Amino acid sequence: MGGVALIALTACESVDMDLRGNLGGFSTTQAAMTATIDRPAPDDRGIISYPNYQVAVSQRGDSVADVATRIGVDANVLAEYNGLRVDDRLRNGEILALPGRVSEPSIATGAAGTGPYLPAGQVDIQSLAGDAIDRAGDQSVAVETLPPAAPDQLTGPEPVRHKVQRGETAYTVSRLYDVSVRSLADWNSLDSNYTIREGQYLLIPVAAQPVPQQAAAVETTEPPGTGTPTPVPPSATRPLPREETQPVQQAATAEPAPSVAPDLGQTQSAAPQTAMDYPVKGQIIREYARGKSDGIDISAAAGSSVRAADAGTVAAITSDADNVRVIVVRHQGKLLTIYSNVDNIAVSEGQSVARGQKIAEIRSGQASYVHFEVRKGLEAVDPMDYLN
Repeated sequence: MGGVALIALTACESVDMDLRGNLGGFSTTQAAMTATIDRPAPDDRGIISYPNYQVAVSQRGDSVADVATRIGVDANVLAEYNGLRVDDRLRNGEILALPGRVSEPSIATGAAGTGPYLPAGQVDIQSLAGDAIDRAGDQSVAVETLPPAAPDQLTGPEPVRHKVQRGETAYTVSRLYDVSVRSLADWNSLDSNYTIREGQYLLIPVAAQPVPQQAAAVETTEPPGTGTPTPVPPSATRPLPREETQPVQQAATAEPAPSVAPDLGQTQSAAPQTAMDYPVKGQIIREYARGKSDGIDISAAAGSSVRAADAGTVAAITSDADNVRVIVVRHQGKLLTIYSNVDNIAVSEGQSVARGQKIAEIRSGQASYVHFEVRKGLEAVDPMDYLN
């Protein structure tokens, strides 16, 4: 790679000093333009709680042991879970992922309401979905309308929690999720150099909802015909221009070409072609529902091969709140496919995969299935639109 000359740096923009990979062509310029909401305020203990995980937010001067004592967990377990030592000092506002749940935030713990944070108007989606999968057996699960949350229920979107892998930087993580590196730093209280470490858990900032574009104001709309020149009426003193037509020249020996009807069987197809393959063959036991379930769950025997739905590049291999492995594959058109509840991963980050190539196996457990998502940018879309 040739030498890079930095001609000028602006004070208002972050410079991406990590030039090792572009993660499929994503640009931090676009990411910096993505607005995000603020990180929720923790309770007095420092706890922020979501249905799938909880985190603790450190206070000024805290060590890992101080945080563990305040929230009532084993300091050694907390330190090991976050890739730290018990006596490590933390930055003010630094995030520590909890290996298990502690009591939920409430008014008594100094929270603005009762935890965990839930999407507005919904209850604990995770527990409902888990019960539905256990009850379903071989039957398809229809996602039900969820009852409203309690009046003092904390509400808000649950951010993605990313576990830092070896070789990753704040810039590569921000590009992976298409968020500003500054927002990533603010949400996780990173230092001025955006330093992250292997094994660290990062909260991915939640994108702000875009303001809907309003139609142009009525007063700025010109009346019909404004600016159109008025045609000059015909005048009796001025004759109309003479019409001159030229006859079509035809060769004396030319014969009309025969009319041939198109072969519709060759020019049309009976149905649109499938854009992606199913990652496994099995029953759909949980369906996609916008704001409730970001993907579908497909049941199959434990150990069944999970295959790439389409050709692409492995963008990330990470873990969810329960340390269950998750694979993210990037495809053309800024599409991402996500495969979770998997084990025995057969690919590595940055590897190109072919459509139908084995990438992992279904994890054994009480419910054997793969959770499959399709995302356009960061927005989860219905996988059935791509599988059917």
